[in-house]
Amino acid sequence: MTSTDRLPLVAIVGRPNVGKSTLMNRILGRRIAIVEEKSGVTRDRKEVQAEWLGYEFRLVDTGGWMVGGNSLDKKVSRQSEQAIKEADVILFVVDAAIGVTDEDASVGELLRQATAPVLLIANKVDDQRHEAGVWELLSLGLGDPIGISALHGRGTGDMLDQIIAFLPEPEPTEEEIAAENDDGITSIALVGRPNVGKSTLFNRLIGEDRAVVHDMPGTTRDSVDTVVETEVGPLRFIDTAGMRRKSRIDDGTEYFSMVRALKSVDKANVALLVIDATEGITHQDQRLAERVDG
Repeated sequence: MTSTDRLPLVAIVGRPNVGKSTLMNRILGRRIAIVEEKSGVTRDRKEVQAEWLGYEFRLVDTGGWMVGGNSLDKKVSRQSEQAIKEADVILFVVDAAIGVTDEDASVGELLRQATAPVLLIANKVDDQRHEAGVWELLSLGLGDPIGISALHGRGTGDMLDQIIAFLPEPEPTEEEIAAENDDGITSIALVGRPNVGKSTLFNRLIGEDRAVVHDMPGTTRDSVDTVVETEVGPLRFIDTAGMRRKSRIDDGTEYFSMVRALKSVDKANVALLVIDATEGITHQDQRLAERVDG
C-alpha cells in the first residue's frame, strides 16, 4: 500500500452538469478537471490528492450519474457506484438553482443506503437570492444541505470543515512512528490564533528570546522548538505559527506555516492552547480546541 492509498477517500457524485468538476477544481485550487456547460464531460473517475488545514485526503470526481441512458452512460454510473463503496465521505452535489430532479431523487435513494457519511451539497448558490432553493433539497432525506458556489468559492470553506470532521485519521507509516519516538523527550506545543502571546510565553518558559515577539499577527512563520532541562527531565517546547481560518490567509508562506503548525500539534505529547483573555474565547479558539482535543 502506497502512502497515498493510506489517505481517506472523498467521492464527489451527482447527476451530470451540477458542478462536480468545478467543485473539484475549487477544492484543489487549480484546474484539473475539464469544466464545460455540457452533460457528460467527465466520464472517467479522476482521483487526486487534496488537503485542508493539514488534513490530507484523496478526492475522486466521478462522471455524471444518469438513470437509464446508453451503454456508456451505464458504465459511467457504475464508476460512481464503485466510488461510493470505497469512499470514507460522499459529497452528493445537486444544482440548487434547478432544484431536485428525478435523477437527483434516484441518486439520493441509493445514497441513503450508503455506509459512509453523505454530505448534501447544494451548488450554484451564488448569492443570497439563491439560498431559498437550498431547503428544497431536504426532500432527499439526507440531512441539512450545505449551500455553496463552487464557481465563486462561496461556502466552500465551511463545507471542507465538515468534510474533515468525518475523515478517519490515516494509519501512521513506519517512518512517522520512528520519527515520533526518536528521542523519548516529551513535546509541548504552544498553539493559538495569531498575536495571542504564544512566543512571549515560549520565551518565558525556556528563559531566553528564541522566538520573535512583535505586535503584528504572523510574526512566527515556522515552528520553533527548544529542549529545556527541568527537575522532571528534559521537555521540548514548540512555538507554532498563529492559526486562523484558511479564507483569511493572505499568502502561501502563511498557509504552509499553518500546515507545519498543525503537524507539530499532532506530534506533540501535550498542547497548550493560548487564548487572549482580553478578547475572550472566539470561534477560531473553539475550532482549535476541537483540533487539540481530537
